[in-house]
Amino acid sequence: MEIRYTSKFEKEYRKLPKAVQLKAEKVEKIFFKNPFDSRLKTHKLSGDLEGFWSFSVTYSERIIFEFYDSAHVVFHSIGNHDIYK
Repeated sequence: MEIRYTSKFEKEYRKLPKAVQLKAEKVEKIFFKNPFDSRLKTHKLSGDLEGFWSFSVTYSERIIFEFYDSAHVVFHSIGNHDIYK
């Protein structure tokens, strides 16, 4: 599986505290091995974000992503619950 990042994701990532960036890198490795690992709390989104998924980085930070195809995932956004708006 290949993970791609939108420019929005990259911009949001750079604004995060270093500790959260390090945690995001750690959970991305877990995600890469198994996107549905129970530690990530991966779940489908609904409403305006139907078709997207989310998983936890920390208690308050999340990553919104989509399965582009069977071999590619796109990370769209990272941040607290405000990213769902």
